[in-house]
Amino acid sequence: MENIYGINYSKPEVVLLQQTGIGVAEAAARTCYDSFDNSENEVIKNIQNSMPDAKMCDEINSIESSSLLDDLAWTYFHHSILEHTNLSYLIRGTSRGVLQEHARHRIQAISVRSTRYTMSSIINAFVASFNGGGKKWFTDKLLSFDMFVTSDTEYNKIEIGAMYDKLLYQKSVQKDFNDIAVAKSSLEFLDRYINDSDALYDALENGKKKRNVGDAFKHIITDNVKVDMIVTFNLRSLKNYFTLRDSGAAYFQIRWLAKEMMRVTPKKYLNLIIKER
Repeated sequence: MENIYGINYSKPEVVLLQQTGIGVAEAAARTCYDSFDNSENEVIKNIQNSMPDAKMCDEINSIESSSLLDDLAWTYFHHSILEHTNLSYLIRGTSRGVLQEHARHRIQAISVRSTRYTMSSIINAFVASFNGGGKKWFTDKLLSFDMFVTSDTEYNKIEIGAMYDKLLYQKSVQKDFNDIAVAKSSLEFLDRYINDSDALYDALENGKKKRNVGDAFKHIITDNVKVDMIVTFNLRSLKNYFTLRDSGAAYFQIRWLAKEMMRVTPKKYLNLIIKER
C-alpha cells in the first residue's frame, strides 16, 4: 500500500507464467548470419548440421546467455531478433486506468477480466438492496468485495455511493430494470425474500447469472476498479514497455506494475533489454 496525493492505493501482484527462453532468438540471429559454428552454446552449433529434435529444442530453450544477442542488443541495436522471445505475466489487482494505459502498447497479447460477464455480484447487490437494506447495505456489501485499488474506506464509500446513485437513476428511467438486471429464472426471488436483502442477494448469487449483464451497466464503474489480466510481450516490445513505464514520467500505477513485472523477469532477459543490470 502507498499513499499518493493523499489517497492510499494497493499495488498489483504479478507472476511470470511462461517464458520461451533466449535460445530461439540466438538461432534466429545466427540464421541471418549463417554463423552457427561461432556460438558458445553447443546446441546452437549443432543446428548447422541437423534439424533439432525434441531434446535439442529443450536445450535451446534452456540457454541462459548469448554473446551474439548481447552484441546485437547493445552494440548494433539490432532488436528485431528479440521478437522471437516471449514472456507471459498474470497480473492481479491493477486498475482499469492501467488497462487503458496498456492499450497504448500495440504489440502485446492481452486478456482481461470482462465487465460484460463479471458484474453480476454488483447488480445483484443493488437489486437486493431494495428488499430492506437500502444504500447503506449496498455500500457495506460492495466494501467487502475489495474491488478498488484505492484502500481508504471513506473514499471507497464515495465511489460506491456514486455507483448506487447511477444505478438508482437508471432504475427510475428503465421500466424493465429487473428484466435486464436479473436472470428470468431468478425473478421469483424478488417476491420470495421480502425485507431480507441478505437472503435475496444469496439467492441471486446462487441462481442463474444474467448473461452479459455488464452491457447495460458498465457505465457505473470507474478507472479505480481492479482488473486481472494476462499479458504476453515479445522481448523487443517488453524493452519498450519497461523503458517507457519504469520512467519517473509514467503514470504511477503503471510504473508500479512495470516494476513488479521487472522484478519477476529473469535476469537473462533483463540483461538484453535494460542497461547496467
